[in-house]
Amino acid sequence: MLHLLYILAFTILAFIAVANLIRNLIMFSFDRERTYPAKYSAMNNQGKYGSSSRKQFVPHPELLDNAGNVIKEPLLVMRSINVDDARHQLDALYEASPGQKIENQEEK
Repeated sequence: MLHLLYILAFTILAFIAVANLIRNLIMFSFDRERTYPAKYSAMNNQGKYGSSSRKQFVPHPELLDNAGNVIKEPLLVMRSINVDDARHQLDALYEASPGQKIENQEEK
């Protein structure tokens, strides 16, 4: 009898999880189509409150620089280097660290 109760409980939890997954996918698709206002003020260009009649596409705020222009360069650039170059750079950083200078003075 206890086995049937476990099966029933986990079946209900599985249905809740799948329903939540479907709901989240639908909500993410709606958020993807959402546009952001060009200026964060209560008044539009005509001086009236509310939204303007035409919708203007404005990218996400994280894709804008400090002046409000769209960033056209890649946000993450990775350069491949070999292991020896990486080791030398890490050693140079370690040697230049403030803690390393204190340790060298204590050893002398």
